[in-house]
Amino acid sequence: MAIYTLPELPYDYAALEPVINPQIIELHHDKHHAAYVKGANDTLEQLEEARDKDAWGAINGLEKSLAFHLSGHILHSIYWHNMASPKDSGGGEPTAADGVGDLADAITESFGSFAKFKTQLTKAAATTQGSGWGVLAYEPVSGRLIVEQVYDHQGNVGQGSVPVLVFDAWEHAFYLQYKNQKVDFIDAMWAVVNWQDVAKRYADAKNRTPLITP
Repeated sequence: MAIYTLPELPYDYAALEPVINPQIIELHHDKHHAAYVKGANDTLEQLEEARDKDAWGAINGLEKSLAFHLSGHILHSIYWHNMASPKDSGGGEPTAADGVGDLADAITESFGSFAKFKTQLTKAAATTQGSGWGVLAYEPVSGRLIVEQVYDHQGNVGQGSVPVLVFDAWEHAFYLQYKNQKVDFIDAMWAVVNWQDVAKRYADAKNRTPLITP
């Protein structure tokens, strides 16, 4: 029985136009994200077989495969909900007037201003070497927000940090529309950020018990 399942999109394929066209959303969700779900489930089956047979020759590759596919599944699951149609509530800047004042205050406290945060996350996402993500994460030891530049899906991550906003910088996220202009895609992404979702993820992360104390 599969442990992980592909989540449904919270909108139709055309909802994020003109920032992301429907063809990209369909291929990205139905093919790429689905492949990570399948990869995670397949790896769990292989690990179960290794335990049953006490055969551990492939353990290094299996653990790496699980980290890669499971992280890909988790980050994509966040990614879809981190976005909203620019015709609805997507884009702009988090403000107290929109009910996301705690997030706005945390961004200012952690980065100095929203503008400085926006620049850092944009640079982190746009300059990933090869495949990866730009991530705004809650770091529970300091109780602050940090920006992470994630390689593939699982590399270069601070242990215990909780992603609350993710920008997919893999080529499959943008190439059909933006060609090799990754920075143009990242700049455009700010018009579809769903701050309500980001604020909820921030609040949930902040309310968790820290793994360790400062």
